[in-house]
Amino acid sequence: MAPTPIRPPFTLETATRKVQMAEDAWNSRDPERVSMAYSPESEWRNRTDFIQGREEIRVFLRRKWAKELDYRLKKTLWGFRENRIAVSFEYEWHDAAGQWYRSYGNELWEFDDEGLMRKRLASINDAPIREDERRIS
Repeated sequence: MAPTPIRPPFTLETATRKVQMAEDAWNSRDPERVSMAYSPESEWRNRTDFIQGREEIRVFLRRKWAKELDYRLKKTLWGFRENRIAVSFEYEWHDAAGQWYRSYGNELWEFDDEGLMRKRLASINDAPIREDERRIS
């Protein structure tokens, strides 16, 4: 049985838990698990990709994690109010050639009454790093 979702309006405690749950799900690199946190009609802007609905989310994540190998993410609560949460994040990954990257960004999240994310706006930048510069394990 799935746990009861955290629903808005958010408090500091519930917003912090929501961010940690998202971090844990994304670090699983399981597109099915991650997609279930989003409403069936969820809208994303991820860099230059515009994605709509769970199936497009799953397709996007499969493609992402086929390219971004050994992906590891850290999210930090930036702010919240009512049904919205803002996070900053960084994640590290390497490509098939072995080049490591640290990707930085911010996300704005909006949730429906059931606690599913209906909108995700992500701005992300990638910086090449050496493997010995990694800080997320």
